[in-house]
Amino acid sequence: MNGKERGNWATQFGFIAAAAGSAVGLGNIWKFPYITGRYGGAAFVLVYLIIIVFIGVPLMNSELLIGRKSERNALGAFKVLAPGSPWWIVGAMGILAGFIILSYYSVVAGWAVAYIFKSGAYMAAGADHANIFVGHITSPLAPIIWHFIFMMMCIGIVAAGIEKGIEKYSKILMPLLVLILLVLILRSVTLTGAGAGLAFYLKPDFSKLTGEGILAALGQAFFSLSLGMGCMIVYGSYLKKDQDIPVNSYWVCGADTVIAFLAGFAIFPAVFAFGLEPGAGPGLTFITVPAVFAAMGPVGHFFGILFFFLLTIAALTSAISLLEVVSAYFIDEAKWDRKKAVWIMGIIIFLLGIPSSLGLGAWSGVKIIGGRDILDSLDFIASNILLPLGGFLLCIFIGWYWGTDKAIEEANTGAKSIKLGTTYSFLIKYIVPIAIFIVFLNSIGIIKF
Repeated sequence: MNGKERGNWATQFGFIAAAAGSAVGLGNIWKFPYITGRYGGAAFVLVYLIIIVFIGVPLMNSELLIGRKSERNALGAFKVLAPGSPWWIVGAMGILAGFIILSYYSVVAGWAVAYIFKSGAYMAAGADHANIFVGHITSPLAPIIWHFIFMMMCIGIVAAGIEKGIEKYSKILMPLLVLILLVLILRSVTLTGAGAGLAFYLKPDFSKLTGEGILAALGQAFFSLSLGMGCMIVYGSYLKKDQDIPVNSYWVCGADTVIAFLAGFAIFPAVFAFGLEPGAGPGLTFITVPAVFAAMGPVGHFFGILFFFLLTIAALTSAISLLEVVSAYFIDEAKWDRKKAVWIMGIIIFLLGIPSSLGLGAWSGVKIIGGRDILDSLDFIASNILLPLGGFLLCIFIGWYWGTDKAIEEANTGAKSIKLGTTYSFLIKYIVPIAIFIVFLNSIGIIKF
């Protein structure tokens, strides 16, 4: 199938916006700032940047070049490059991971959409932010409605195609995301007492940089960049031969890292200015941050809406790439037209997400893996098993089966200022797979630091 039939990115900026959007998600807004503060501030950032350069970028190059070389979906790519072999299973794992992740990711993203309209509740005098949040996510119907609305947005964008859908909206959404983030930062750092939050975030504390912190940096770098789930293989398959893969890889990894880092400036100065404790996960995003906006007074209403609009954009740019991964398989392999593939898969994914939502409320007694609820169990399967295993096997495929010579030749086609060579070969053969395997062993509890 040629590029014209599948679609191509019309511009380099469009591709970078879409790929960076895929990488920038909910985790960038809450998790990166939190673990940065927890593991030593600037000391953690330094380690994280080293990991991005020596592990994230080589992996990004690898997925993009596999996609462009094969011009196929995540599974079909391995069928083209290794016909008659079982390597297609690696691509299948990525597609399955994307399918599972989007089902519960959309549920959480739906909370962000809902909170755009819940500003009146969390801005009310004496509002109990924890009860508001718990009341919302345990409701049997409301979260499912917001989950449906979010999935409809995803379906609408992806069904429109590569250039007129994903690229068009990414070129709008990503600059808008950065603009909103900058407005929030400006408000946050100018609050009285914001200095304590900046010190928490930026002051290096090497005593906190333990083995656990380094492993956290490894895991965050890998998962943040949307690696191991086929997104970048599929996005790479829409690249033209004159596109510069090494430079694009640096742009995407750089944009993802900068946005994650900037999120800390939006959150921590405000949290500390109002004497609140920084928490992790949904607690920070949906309980602590609304409390900050409530403490700002009338102007907090505006910034609250802006913040959750930001979260929704971050979630949407990631979600459309996940839906594209799943849909591309049926477009390439089953020869479905785009709209049919996107609508059918989108609806199935929506239906699969319903148990994840109910598992936090009406079905909270249902435990699947190690006492985890439905949502956390699905997250464990995808994030702790499928993604790191897929990333590890991808390195083995390029480094030891298909060959780094072929990979370098493909990546350097169209490359101008930066070209891959022996350093890439060494990293993808040895350093990257070992690092990912350590992340995998830690994520399933075999080793702990």
